[in-house]
Amino acid sequence: MPESPERTGCCAPPRARSARAPIAEPGRRTRGVPGAGGEGGPWVHLDGGKFLMGTVDPTGFRDDGEGPVRSVYVDAFRIGAYAVTNDQFAAFVAATAYVTDAQRYGWSYVFAGFLPARLRRISPRPDQTPWWCGVEGAFWAAPEGPGSEVGNRGHHPVVHVSWNDAQAYCAWAGARLPTEAEWEYAARGGLVQQRYPWGDELAPGGGYRCNIWQGTFPTRNTAEDGYRGTCPVDAFAPNGFGLYNVAGNVWEWCQDWWGTDHGADGCVNPRGPAVGPARVIRGGSYLCHDSYCNRYRVAARTANTADSTTGNTGFRCAADPR
Repeated sequence: MPESPERTGCCAPPRARSARAPIAEPGRRTRGVPGAGGEGGPWVHLDGGKFLMGTVDPTGFRDDGEGPVRSVYVDAFRIGAYAVTNDQFAAFVAATAYVTDAQRYGWSYVFAGFLPARLRRISPRPDQTPWWCGVEGAFWAAPEGPGSEVGNRGHHPVVHVSWNDAQAYCAWAGARLPTEAEWEYAARGGLVQQRYPWGDELAPGGGYRCNIWQGTFPTRNTAEDGYRGTCPVDAFAPNGFGLYNVAGNVWEWCQDWWGTDHGADGCVNPRGPAVGPARVIRGGSYLCHDSYCNRYRVAARTANTADSTTGNTGFRCAADPR
């Protein structure tokens, strides 16, 4: 049975923990036409095939359902080389007048270290993850709340987007979200049972390969990898399939409902449970640190409710082959 996402909230707290209700009606969300335009790519075309999904990595989280290692087959598909950017999402909003879940609720979670003292004082925090603040007025175009803006982050991944928002963007772009199996197949980049998209060593030769927390979480980020928050979607080298930032930077929504029972070995195009309390997110983020959450490993997984939004969650598109 799918498990509650409450236990996975260290990485991205679920909106369900707050009693604050939406301030806008769902019917006002969008006036767009599905498939009307937009960009889901640039695309990487993958032939699909069989791969070993999951891990029994001793540094992993058994309760997250990372294992067992099982043989999985996926059909050919396309997937975005990058996560969807602020510029791309802005084009979607301009074309459709879409209202995101963060705007409907009137708030979203922002990392406390990014906020001025005044906002930190007045913004509620989850008990289990006090480094997050529920900031009124935070949404994709004001990622640190009132007075902030995307500015020169047009080529950074859009954040404060829910699973619902990601679905809406994909529909407009004539795309969809990747299944969890597609995401892991693509993120592995052709490597077999390696810990990261580039191999088993986090920083081979002392060089950083992804945007994660450096230092002591959550009090001191040395930013040795070059970034304290999000980085451009094409920062760092791509994996063997040409995908960028599938480890760190931002969590990425997948199609699947959350579950930990993966069924028999030899699954073909698995889609996860039929229903569940939350949707899968993959890849880790700039807040991940091995002292509490090394979920930037390629087989790591967690989940969040479909209307939840945080400053470290985005998405990339997928599509069937042309």
